[in-house]
Amino acid sequence: QVQVAESGGGLVQAGGSLTLSCAASGDIFSTSGLNWYRQAPGKQRELVATMPTIGDPYYTDSAKGRFTISRDNAKNLGYLQMNRLKLEDTAVYYCNLVRWDAIHWGQGTQVTVSS
Repeated sequence: QVQVAESGGGLVQAGGSLTLSCAASGDIFSTSGLNWYRQAPGKQRELVATMPTIGDPYYTDSAKGRFTISRDNAKNLGYLQMNRLKLEDTAVYYCNLVRWDAIHWGQGTQVTVSS
């Protein structure tokens, strides 16, 4: 059974940085697209960044220029480096792995940005 787990969330002041990690068990990580989503209170879950197995990463407008998605297939780890954090970045952040035969979600990690 595949398990996906996020870590690295926490409380940070506006303008600060955090790096989230996504760890996956099993052998699916290297053959899965890696996505980061977030869900703020009272809002729908939204895509933040995508890193396919091959190709360039994609960022939504809210993340562009501030966030960097990366992956280490040898370690089955994905990352989301977040810089210049804003109050509106406060949300639960989820890692998502997508392959032709399966989609896996983590439980999420809370990121809270304070003023």
